[in-house]
Amino acid sequence: MDQDALAAEWEAAAAGDQPDFDALPGEEGEGDALASEWEAMVGDDAQTFLPTQGGQAQERILNQDEIDSLLGFSVSDDEAGERSGIRAIINSALVSYERLPMLEIVFDRLVRLMTTSLRNFTSDNVEVSLDNISSIRFGDYLNSIPLPAILAVFRARQLDNFGLLTVDSNLIYSIVDVLLGGRRGTSAMRVEGRPYTTIERTLVQRMIEVVLNDARSAFAPLTEVDFDLDRVETNPRFAAIARPANAAILVKLRIDMEDRGGRIEMLLPYATLEPIRKMLLQQFMGEKFGRDNIWESHLATELWSTKVEVSAVLDEMCKPLGEVMALKVGDTLMLDTGQDGAIELRCGPIRLTHGRMGRIGHNIGVRLDAPLSAAARKSMMGFT
Repeated sequence: MDQDALAAEWEAAAAGDQPDFDALPGEEGEGDALASEWEAMVGDDAQTFLPTQGGQAQERILNQDEIDSLLGFSVSDDEAGERSGIRAIINSALVSYERLPMLEIVFDRLVRLMTTSLRNFTSDNVEVSLDNISSIRFGDYLNSIPLPAILAVFRARQLDNFGLLTVDSNLIYSIVDVLLGGRRGTSAMRVEGRPYTTIERTLVQRMIEVVLNDARSAFAPLTEVDFDLDRVETNPRFAAIARPANAAILVKLRIDMEDRGGRIEMLLPYATLEPIRKMLLQQFMGEKFGRDNIWESHLATELWSTKVEVSAVLDEMCKPLGEVMALKVGDTLMLDTGQDGAIELRCGPIRLTHGRMGRIGHNIGVRLDAPLSAAARKSMMGFT
């Protein structure tokens, strides 16, 4: 068989394998409509339609932007002021920082203190601004930290918990450049692909100590809290201070030194702020919750005029229960106290003082020989 005949045979076989849409059973032209519908599906990349009877579209597959909008994720999620979708439902359990009015006042005070202290630290014109305060889960924050960065773990001594301070790479190189005499008007030089040197870590650690000292001063009108630097890390895995699902307050501070600068982020878990939560709920400094001065003064007045029963104990003795049960009217109990012997004054089980017994007219009286005892004063102070 020659080559032309073999080629014709293969062409005929290939043509026989192709489906014939015109030969499909049904109404006339139904095969053509089905073929054109499949061609439209293949040619449309943005939207996909599933065929149904009569050629109507039944379902449309969402594109990536619509999926992100539904789930509540976006590329600029870090700067997003509001969240929607499923992510908003998941994060609905987070306590908003807006429920802690005093917290914003504390960090506004921190911004003013840092502006002065960093100017003295760098001998340069430094401007500190508060970007935003938000609530976030600790695990989400660790995953969002842009590397390389320096993470400082500090301890809130009086609150008995930890916090996290993150310094981004732009601010690290800017601080190093300023402290080592870099020229003004030139951006800080960044060297990628290498770890931070000992000099860089030491200089940044000095700046972190300045910031923590300002944070202590910012919290001082509210409560006394000492922030002590615990360790400095460069890997977020080694800076875990809470469980990934735990909620935390994230404060973003912007530091500008003319044409140089960067960002500092302070993260405080809610477990750290829990001991002072009542203070952070104040609308203004010194607000009192659940107290009424009128009722306080009225209660003090009533306590001072309350009658108290005081007993004068002449003597105490121990007797078997059988002898006590055998006592009859007319029996005499001999006491160990003489006419001028010291007696003890008690109020219930509390020993008040001691004195001596005497007679005033037809009444028996007690003359006090000493002031109230320390135990009596302490118990009375605790009662009032």
